[in-house]
Amino acid sequence: MTVQERPSRVEGFVRPGFEAVRRAFEDNFTHRKELGSACCIYHRGEPVVDLWGGIRDRATGAPWREDTMTLVFSATKGMAAMVMALAHSRGWLDYDARVADVWPEFAANGKERVTVRQLLAHQAGLFGFDEPVDREVVADLDRLAAVMARQTPEWPPGTRQAYHAISLGFYEGELIRRVDPQHRTLGRVFAEEIAGPLGLDFFIRLPADVADERLAPLVLRSPWLNLTELSWRMLLAAFDKHSVLYRSVMTNPGTLLAIDPERIYARDLEVPSGGGVGTARAIARAYGVLATGGAQLGLRPETIRELEAPPVAPTRGFRDECMGGADIRFSLGFMRPAPAWAFGGPRAYGAPGAGGSFGYADPDAGIGYAYVCNRMGRSQDDPRDLALRSAMTESLAALG
Repeated sequence: MTVQERPSRVEGFVRPGFEAVRRAFEDNFTHRKELGSACCIYHRGEPVVDLWGGIRDRATGAPWREDTMTLVFSATKGMAAMVMALAHSRGWLDYDARVADVWPEFAANGKERVTVRQLLAHQAGLFGFDEPVDREVVADLDRLAAVMARQTPEWPPGTRQAYHAISLGFYEGELIRRVDPQHRTLGRVFAEEIAGPLGLDFFIRLPADVADERLAPLVLRSPWLNLTELSWRMLLAAFDKHSVLYRSVMTNPGTLLAIDPERIYARDLEVPSGGGVGTARAIARAYGVLATGGAQLGLRPETIRELEAPPVAPTRGFRDECMGGADIRFSLGFMRPAPAWAFGGPRAYGAPGAGGSFGYADPDAGIGYAYVCNRMGRSQDDPRDLALRSAMTESLAALG
């Protein structure tokens, strides 16, 4: 019997009324080719689902443990956006201020009018880099800041939208360095002001001393399978080195920056848009706090209202030029529910990750939800994630 064929053991708990979520989680292993994963749900501030199971490491057959962590790619954006919300709540950052007000060098080459709100909504036209950006540049924050300051936007701010797949987090990181009274990095602020107080096993900057045995190596998906799921427009863009999709997602520095063949994931490297490593419990706990008002983090009601407010469209509408013109919506660093990507209620906000991971807050239902996995699947509406969310919705409806 191969490692992949071994029976998958599911551990953890569900509160009475959420048994459907456990069944869906178990069905993921028997019917949806799950390898290893975890799902956690907070409801009105309390954990009601906390499940994990399967294989952590396909090469060795090591099981997924309660404290197993994995790379969640762009689901990291939600955790980075929480740092931006914390900065807003403490009066360090005004969402409607110009970025150049706190970062004067940013004004170069036509960026002087870009607001923080526009940047965080992927409306700044800064989805790619004209200069090479590799791991060495990312590790040198001063050098990276200089590259970003020199970048020329593709269009006037607030006119169009294009997913800033990797670049957004680097701009967020420099903003935090500028406004934090201690000039800490975004990853350090997250660790000290969010992960620490809430007891989260989640890192935007994975320390060197985290044992490899706690990490679930990813099983990457076939690029050809990914391509078959693209629209014809996105398929053409995937091979066009000048396209928004290619420049935002596929190159310079690319979405695999946080993977390290020697230590599974890169250590002591901050990639706030796609390098976060953690547990489903950590993500759900953080979103659960936000969904119930953010008191545990000292967030002001004004900040929570900003996070829940309807997203502001660019003048050309919510047609994402990276995602083939799909109606996808962003606000303040988070994804918001939209016709092309539905989740939660109208005030929900969160961030999905390539391969299937997803986390979000739903204030209308009082929910903090998270799912993470090591076998990469669909990046949008992965069947495993959809089954879990469907079961959660069924459970909430039954509870009234």
